[in-house]
Amino acid sequence: MTLAACAQNPSAPENDPFEPTNRVIFDANDALDKAIALPIAQAYVYVVPQFARTGVHNFLENLDAPVTFANDVLQGEIDRAGQTLARLAINSTVGIGGLVDVGADLDIPAHTEDFGQTLAVYGLSEGPYLVLPLFGPSDPRDAVGMGVDQFFDPLTYAKYHNRTFWSALRYVGKLIDTRSRNIDSLEAVERSSIDYYAALRSLYRQQRDNEIRNSKPNSQSLPEF
Repeated sequence: MTLAACAQNPSAPENDPFEPTNRVIFDANDALDKAIALPIAQAYVYVVPQFARTGVHNFLENLDAPVTFANDVLQGEIDRAGQTLARLAINSTVGIGGLVDVGADLDIPAHTEDFGQTLAVYGLSEGPYLVLPLFGPSDPRDAVGMGVDQFFDPLTYAKYHNRTFWSALRYVGKLIDTRSRNIDSLEAVERSSIDYYAALRSLYRQQRDNEIRNSKPNSQSLPEF
């Protein structure tokens, strides 16, 4: 399915009882995105070479690997847990702290898991659609999952100087990395959609459904959220 088709024909059931409030938050998030996040992401792409941006992306993904491993185990996905552990060990050492994705060169496939997906695997429904300030599309299940995942992250328990600064830097880095990788796809959604809010609501649900079913999303069809 193309971006234009997704945008003009949102297929997922609405299940959006808080739509008026969600739209207000969505508009505020969108304004912040266009005023701050998008210009920074565009400058990042313009200034930083592709190989360096790839290294940053690899490093950030490697930091998230323990969370993925924990959720692999909770979901009973032993083979995928083994892949995650192998990638973490290889990329953290030979891959210079995760900057180089040596695991991919060794044909160890990458994937991500979170506690929202784990709850879905155990049968918990997503609940009503939500738009969270700054965080964007979500639902109660994923919002709870996002909080629980902090307990699976070893850096939550690490003691180091300027903890707040480094945590904020990691969050900002992930935001810029994700936004820079989706400049064209989100622009295409907004340009081709009659209702940008409804289009992103549908795309978010399609993306999460793919992730829960362990399908590999088509990066040309589904932007990252």
